[in-house]
Amino acid sequence: MTKSKQWILLVAIGLPGCAPGEDVEAPRAQRPPNVVLIVADDLGWRDVSFNGGDVATPNIDRIAAEGVRLDRFYVAPICSPTRAGLMTGRHPIRYGMMRGVVMGYHDYGLDPEATIVPQVLAEAGYEHRGLVGKWHLGLSRREYHPLERGFTRFVGHLGWGFDYFTHERYGEVDWFHDDESVDEPGYSTDLISEHAVRFVREHAGGDAPFFLFVPYNAPHSPFQAKEEDLPPYEDLEPVPIEAVVGAGVPPEKYEWFGGHAMSRARLEDVEGRLRNRRITGAMVHAMDVGIGRILDALDEAGVADDTLVWFFSDNGGDTGIGDNRPFRGSKGNVFEGGIRVAAAARWTAGGVSGGGAVSAPLNYLDVMPTLMEAAAASHRPDLEVDGRDALPALRGGEVAGDRDFYSYCAQLSSEREQLMAMEGDWKLIVIGPEPLDRAALADAQTMLFHLGDDPGEQHDLSAEHPEIAERLIGKALAFRALQPEEHVPIFWEGRDGFVAPKKWRSTE
Repeated sequence: MTKSKQWILLVAIGLPGCAPGEDVEAPRAQRPPNVVLIVADDLGWRDVSFNGGDVATPNIDRIAAEGVRLDRFYVAPICSPTRAGLMTGRHPIRYGMMRGVVMGYHDYGLDPEATIVPQVLAEAGYEHRGLVGKWHLGLSRREYHPLERGFTRFVGHLGWGFDYFTHERYGEVDWFHDDESVDEPGYSTDLISEHAVRFVREHAGGDAPFFLFVPYNAPHSPFQAKEEDLPPYEDLEPVPIEAVVGAGVPPEKYEWFGGHAMSRARLEDVEGRLRNRRITGAMVHAMDVGIGRILDALDEAGVADDTLVWFFSDNGGDTGIGDNRPFRGSKGNVFEGGIRVAAAARWTAGGVSGGGAVSAPLNYLDVMPTLMEAAAASHRPDLEVDGRDALPALRGGEVAGDRDFYSYCAQLSSEREQLMAMEGDWKLIVIGPEPLDRAALADAQTMLFHLGDDPGEQHDLSAEHPEIAERLIGKALAFRALQPEEHVPIFWEGRDGFVAPKKWRSTE
């Protein structure tokens, strides 16, 4: 049985319901919309000004002001799982893609049998389907390449964090124009924006709608900014330790409750966090300017109203550097700061407009079914998805039915798996040794929070509500059991002695 067919139906009761609203009749668009899906990398909740942050993001804010702000949008805690989920509409754990990210020394990638967004949109008449930016769903084999997965154009990099100026990782350039690895000078954020604008200009006037996926690598490490972008952010302050690990957590427990690559030394390196926080501000600025260029290109082509623009981050901001306040946690963990991200959407002709806020809990698994509905391609009885069509919520209407939401991460240590189950306002987190099952619970830390009363996750209620904790433990363990025997390795596996292929070209 292939990884793509290993699935079970989970109980669908209870992600927090949206605020009551009147049913909204869907506007009748003349044809399916163009789609521009923009995903930031490691952007904190408060790293956009529409969430009250200190970094000015007028162009990202414009999407929210002209469209809608998504106040409860959830993703996976790290890069590759979010990308796998939004591309398939399915929990990435089903494909073995949730434990951690795919590294260049891992012979692993998203199951080639999985149907993903550009393939569905191709069948719906989207002739041009571009990916400009970061792929990160496998690079060791040709079958993982974007051009093998339904995209007609690829400009960007296949792997994870690389040098923003040289585009190198492990001494080899990872920058592609379709199949060709090229040496193209420029700051990667600017290059992504430039090629995205070019794609819009080339295809906005066609008879068929287009799909453009723009996954920026900003503001992911390494922390590198253009000198001219730094001065406005020289006064940014680092994020307090308590905002990451939670109030009252002793230093010896930081690595349990913190985020990506967490260590006490890293959190206590105030000078390093200060420097990188200020660089991050400049990196976000460059991305926002680029997003403004994309929005302007849509305006100039006369297709802005007929284009669904959807923006969000792939996970929370980096530990102590990205600003995820008022939420606890950061990239790499399942606290709200790691999985609840800044998000906004706009589609004027489709009724996604007005500048309001959507309180309905939506998530990255909803991207594929929503785009299928917008593209009139939703009748696919052969296609199993875990997400749901979010258009009713984006248009301000009620969302029928509640559902649970789950998350999982074990990227850096087999001793500290993180597992989460959310039902209504109740959220359970279990941190413990691999594999998390009933036997491992005795050595695990179990926490229960009520997000309606405690969105900052400061008050563990597991002792006060053992019956709720027990119910959610059962659901969480059922979700954890979805992971197939073959799955992405732990982060470090295969790194020692690794030599990158020439210009990161696949040899298989």
